[in-house]
Amino acid sequence: MEAKKNIMTAEKKKMLEDEYYDIKNVKMKENSEKIKEARAQGDLSENAEYDAAKDEQAELAGRMAEIEEILKNAEIVDLSELDTDSINMGSTVTILDIEENEEMVYKLTGSLEANSDEGTLSIDSPLGAALMRSKTGDVVTVEAPIGEIQYKVLNFTPAELS
Repeated sequence: MEAKKNIMTAEKKKMLEDEYYDIKNVKMKENSEKIKEARAQGDLSENAEYDAAKDEQAELAGRMAEIEEILKNAEIVDLSELDTDSINMGSTVTILDIEENEEMVYKLTGSLEANSDEGTLSIDSPLGAALMRSKTGDVVTVEAPIGEIQYKVLNFTPAELS
């Protein structure tokens, strides 16, 4: 089975590479010092500082492995090369929930960058996928547990202008 591609912008890839570098070259070294200092205190069986430092070491190593896996399967999207005549990754869209008469604004991103609290929506989500390649005035339908929900695209700004 082929690993799922992690679609992202070059900026997101750079952020992950910077985080990896920081963990490997700064945080892991700081953590090693904490472990060394805790060991110097003697009996490790009841040493809370040692236990905490070892836990932190495991978390840092886990995050490094996670970033390596993400980057190994990264697919970089150049937003400047995407179609600007329809909604695409990087577009900012204003939609109307037709039934609720509620407007929403989202920026479409890869799944790693999506955060509903920040107004970003994954292109892999049901709504994000439905919006892809639609245009102002289009009505898209999304299957939800409560049934079909229809959204009207009020307007959008292409990625290069968002």
